[in-house]
Amino acid sequence: MIRTRAPGCRVGIGFDIHRLVPGRPLVLGGVTIPFDRGLEGDSDADALTHAVLDALVGAAGLGDIGSQFGVGRPELLGISSLALLERAVAIVAGRGYRPGTIDTTVVAEAPRLAGYVGAMRDNLARVLGLPAERVNVKTTTAKGLGPLGAGEGIAALAVASVRRAPAARRAPRRAR
Repeated sequence: MIRTRAPGCRVGIGFDIHRLVPGRPLVLGGVTIPFDRGLEGDSDADALTHAVLDALVGAAGLGDIGSQFGVGRPELLGISSLALLERAVAIVAGRGYRPGTIDTTVVAEAPRLAGYVGAMRDNLARVLGLPAERVNVKTTTAKGLGPLGAGEGIAALAVASVRRAPAARRAPRRAR
């Protein structure tokens, strides 16, 4: 978590990586993308949404995705990562914060993702309760380097800011 000079504003960084395996759908940013393999994991393994979730809870000082949702919990098997993000937004709100802006990068050798970026951004913005222009999704490749460059997996990085939610307005005190 990085504190900024803006009062009530905090920033977090998130990262996630999953192996590509046959027999699973490929889901990124809540969008199912046609491909011969999908990401391995307990939930839908949406690495992009997991990175956003990780950054969001980090910005609010709430640890990471693992400390909030754990691994291997039967009730989370196959769950949509957007549903987890929705829960995280509520947890962050419980700490008095709301999402500010999100910036992400997905690293995938294949498939080409440019045609899906708008839908990913819109899905994330909707769940975060943000206008789409405050959510950015970028894509790149690993230029053939390492396991990501060999097409063995997909990784995502995210930066999230949160702002202190406005306090409920109090009635003015009466003079005695």
